[in-house]
Amino acid sequence: MSVGSKVGDTDIDFNIDGKQTGFLRLPYSEHDDAWGVIPVPLAVIRNGDGPTVILQGGNHGDEYEGPIVLGEIIRDLDPASVNGRLIIVPALNLPAVQAGSRVSPIDGLNLNRTFPGDPSGSPTQQLSSWVNDELFPMADAFVDLHSGGSSLSIVPSAIVEPSDDPALTARNHEAVAAFNAPMSVVISNRGDTRTSTASAVRAGLVTVGTEMAGAGTVSPEAVKLCRRGVNNLLHHFGVFKSADASPPVMGTEQVFHELGRNAHVLTEDAGVFESFHALGSRVRAGEAAGRVHSLSDPRKPPVELTFWADGVVYGLRHPGRVRPGNCCAVVASPCE
Repeated sequence: MSVGSKVGDTDIDFNIDGKQTGFLRLPYSEHDDAWGVIPVPLAVIRNGDGPTVILQGGNHGDEYEGPIVLGEIIRDLDPASVNGRLIIVPALNLPAVQAGSRVSPIDGLNLNRTFPGDPSGSPTQQLSSWVNDELFPMADAFVDLHSGGSSLSIVPSAIVEPSDDPALTARNHEAVAAFNAPMSVVISNRGDTRTSTASAVRAGLVTVGTEMAGAGTVSPEAVKLCRRGVNNLLHHFGVFKSADASPPVMGTEQVFHELGRNAHVLTEDAGVFESFHALGSRVRAGEAAGRVHSLSDPRKPPVELTFWADGVVYGLRHPGRVRPGNCCAVVASPCE
C-alpha cells in the first residue's frame, strides 16, 4: 500500500519489522514527463523496540563514500542483528547524485543549504522538508555522510555540529569520538544553520557528520574508514546486538579540532592555486599558505596567500583553478 506524505509517497511502512527497500516518489512534472516522479532510494531495517537512527548519504551528488557504504548496509545487513530501526537514505539528492554535482541540476540549489525546507517549494526544498518534518521526528540519532566533493580534498574526519544544549553537545562529542576517524572536528559552516546536521540538532537528535576525503573521487581508504565508522556508531547507539555484528574498531583517543573564524584561506584573485603544504601539515598564522598564479598574464607575479590561524591543514582546493571568493585552504585548530 502506498503511504502519502506532504511531499510524495512510498510503499515502505516505517513501523513493521524486517527489511524493506523502495523509494520516496517525489512528484516532478517536467517538459517530457507530465506526471513523473523523482524516485529517491529508501530502506528501513527494523527489529523490535530500540533506537531509531537515520543514515543519510548523497546530500551532495559528488560525494561517494557514504552512498557506497549505505548501499552495502542495505544489501548485506540481516534484520535479526538489529535492535531498533535504521532509516537509510543513500542518495537523498538523487538528481545531483545522477549528475555528479554538488547542486541539483533541476533547480540549482545546494540541498544542504535549504533546511528546514519547504513542502511547497522546488524539488530540493521539498526533499529537505521531507527529512526535517517527517524523518527527524521518528529518530533518536542522525548520521550525515559527506566527503569533500569536487572542490576540496579534506582530511577524513567525523564532524561535531554545535548545539546550545550542553547535554546534547556532550552526546554529539561522544558519538563523534565513537566513529573514530583520524580527526574529529567541530564545524559550524560559518554560522549557516540551513544544513541537515544543524536542523537535526535543533530537533534534539544526537548528530554525527563526516568528511571522507573528496576531490570528486572514491578513496579506498576513506571507504574503509566510513564502513568501520558507521559500524562503530551503530554499536555506540545500541542498534546492533553485540553478538550478531562485528565489534567496534577503536584506535587512539580522539583530539578534537574546530574550524574557527580564521580557518578559511580565501583568494581575491583569479588564477591557479599552488599550495605550499600537504593535507595534515601543521602550520602557523602568518605563514605562507600558497600562491595564486595568473596564467592569462605571465607578466603578473603570483599573489601569496597566508594562514590566519594555527593548526592543521584540514582542506585544500581541488581543482587548482580559482576565482575571487574561492576557499583555497582550511585550517583546523585544536579546541580549547
